[in-house]
Amino acid sequence: KDMVVKDVVQGRKQCSLMISEPYAGSDVANIRTRAERKGDVYIVNGQKKWITGGLIADYFTALVRTGGPGAGGLSVLLLDKNMPGISIRKMETQFDNTHNTTFIELDDVEVPVANLIGEEGKGFGYIMVNFNHERFVLACSTCRSSRLCYQEAFHEAMSRKVFGKKLIENGVIRWKLAEMARQIEALQDNIERIAFMFSSGVADAALGSQCALLKVQASKTFEYCAREAVQIFGGSGLVKEGRGKIVERLYRDVRQMAIPGGSEEILLDLAIRQAMRKAAKL
Repeated sequence: KDMVVKDVVQGRKQCSLMISEPYAGSDVANIRTRAERKGDVYIVNGQKKWITGGLIADYFTALVRTGGPGAGGLSVLLLDKNMPGISIRKMETQFDNTHNTTFIELDDVEVPVANLIGEEGKGFGYIMVNFNHERFVLACSTCRSSRLCYQEAFHEAMSRKVFGKKLIENGVIRWKLAEMARQIEALQDNIERIAFMFSSGVADAALGSQCALLKVQASKTFEYCAREAVQIFGGSGLVKEGRGKIVERLYRDVRQMAIPGGSEEILLDLAIRQAMRKAAKL
């Protein structure tokens, strides 16, 4: 904490989460990157993929394997970007280039044992707690993107004339906008409910399924709003210029909200598996 937290919180340093690998995205328990302890250091070898902010990060919180197979063999280490053996390259993405999505190779990186975060073998649990917060924040930003789709589409429908009348005078267009508004307001209410749970001190262990379902609701709402906004703009929503350029841009963002931080399929399954465990105790 003394080494990192103050500078990160005050914005002087950047820290990226380093979890996913070429062979382990949603399957976090099967992370392969290995950290072998030798005296006062861990020797880290492996590859990390889809690491957001990798080019601007000063530090990485890396999930590594310090023990045997499965979740119980995972730990979290703090890596400094300047440690010898770390190589970072940018990955071009569907949505944009500002996220600095990166591929990182770790080749005999020496990490002080003092950089172990928490206890050895407890890393999986730490990451699961972190996912709650990540999914909540993603849902908030996705809600804003959905609203922007609605805003742009509403303005276009009010101002554009087709076949001698404004686009919004067509019932099917009003229905599209109403459905967008319905889903957005339901998402907003869900966000505020879970925000209240966080602020009221509800334990993270009790919020896993809530945050999972929230993120799925957010990405599905965004997908619907982006699709219908482009439909309302027509050809103008397909090009990266003119009045439809914002919705064209937003449409390319949909998948980055539906997959990173837990895909929709994984999160829906997580919520039901947690419900099954609760039901079995009744």
